[in-house]
Amino acid sequence: MIKQKQSIDARFKVANREALIGVGLVIFNFIWWFGFAYGLGSKNPEEYSYIVGFPAWFFYSCILGFIVMVTLTVIAVKFFFKDIPLDDTEEN
Repeated sequence: MIKQKQSIDARFKVANREALIGVGLVIFNFIWWFGFAYGLGSKNPEEYSYIVGFPAWFFYSCILGFIVMVTLTVIAVKFFFKDIPLDDTEEN
């Protein structure tokens, strides 16, 4: 039995790289949220400081975290993601 060397479609390399960027963003988002929510939110509620009427832990973890993640996602899509054709074309 002869094994033929199969060429890996370049689209898979692009898709894998973009998936890793997405996973990195998710991990960063979780660390950001967890750090602020449990770091600042583990105090006695009477000791909370407030920003725009929200407890600081909620403001930083949920409101500011959302803004940071939207910004990072837009930057990732604009500068690191590539538009590739998804057609099943065979190279001759």
